[in-house]
Amino acid sequence: MTVTASTQPPADETTATSSDLITRAASVVPLLCQNAKATEENRRVVEENIEAIKEAGLFRLAVPRRFGGHQANFQTFLQVSAEMARGDGSTAWVSTLMNVCGWLAGLYPEQAQRDIYENDPDARICGVVAPTATSKHADGGQVVTGKWGFASGCMHSQWAMVGIPVVDETGDQIDQGLALVPMSDLAIEDTWFVAGMRGTASNTLVANEVFVPSHRILSVPQAIVGIYPTEHKDEALYRSAFVPVLALVLVGAQVGLARHALEIVKDSLAKGRGISYTFYDKSSLAPTSQLQVAEASQLIDTAFLHMMRAARDIDEAAESGEYLGFVTRARVRADVGTVARRCREAVDLLLNVHGAGSFAEFNPLQRVWRDLETCSRHAVVNPEISAELYGRALLGVEEQITALI
Repeated sequence: MTVTASTQPPADETTATSSDLITRAASVVPLLCQNAKATEENRRVVEENIEAIKEAGLFRLAVPRRFGGHQANFQTFLQVSAEMARGDGSTAWVSTLMNVCGWLAGLYPEQAQRDIYENDPDARICGVVAPTATSKHADGGQVVTGKWGFASGCMHSQWAMVGIPVVDETGDQIDQGLALVPMSDLAIEDTWFVAGMRGTASNTLVANEVFVPSHRILSVPQAIVGIYPTEHKDEALYRSAFVPVLALVLVGAQVGLARHALEIVKDSLAKGRGISYTFYDKSSLAPTSQLQVAEASQLIDTAFLHMMRAARDIDEAAESGEYLGFVTRARVRADVGTVARRCREAVDLLLNVHGAGSFAEFNPLQRVWRDLETCSRHAVVNPEISAELYGRALLGVEEQITALI
């Protein structure tokens, strides 16, 4: 039986509330769950999922209202991501990263935003910030050649944002940029062969002598300190802190995956499964099961609370017009690491409760485990690095270990 999303977006997308958007995300969960196996086997999100998310208006989450988007704050954004991950981690991850690129688009000058959305308000964007390219100066822009790995969502995008060095007429680097390029100007190398998050199709983008006009190049160093070229300074969402946003969005799907694991285990215990080689005919009656499920649930709640505190801080600073302070930005990076740790710890406990059967290929719990173990190792999530940079910020150590704070 085919599962379809039951919630349709209203005619005027700009009026959708946070509750509306989260409800829409919940409405597509059964379909994403139904298609999770096919998404993994195909190594890309099935088109039925993409179309359902598009129809629900959830690819417009962070697009400016000027172009028919929701311009939703990050508290809403993360809850939508977490909700979708209850259906499928790969689909939630891809949707999240394309949506955060929609937010990034709102930082660019009006002309660049029009390039993307004027003729296609449903345009989707993938992105890789690392500047793994070379550039040559040209009149009105840069000519770019390079490769960018781990471009989640590239199979479903019309545009890409890629990191580049910005050079002057002599070839000297004068800036680091994030270049907005049509996917029609890029090739995709099929390089994503992994244990988890297989369905994200996080392949490699390739550019060969592609011209990028200056209005489509965002300065990363300026963005890190909150200097954005958008002319629409009254739009609070696009005053949000650059690195905290790019880091924090990575954990929404992790919380959703952990919740999905808890749902799977609770459902299994409710059906009366026992504990092998014991006298417990029902695992749910064993104190060991009760304690571990309770602890896992609390760990997931802790992860959610850290995530939402960070999102609230980002949103409130943006609303006030104040750029998020350095120590708080560092703390958000630490919050991201904490969420990853707590989600992994929760799923580890749930695997203990569920037993060796968790790893049977037919059991969705093993896919949830693999997806979480993979996405929580994203370089920006790294809990140890995040804790170190936060400790340095707390203690006033001027020398930092990364510019990405």
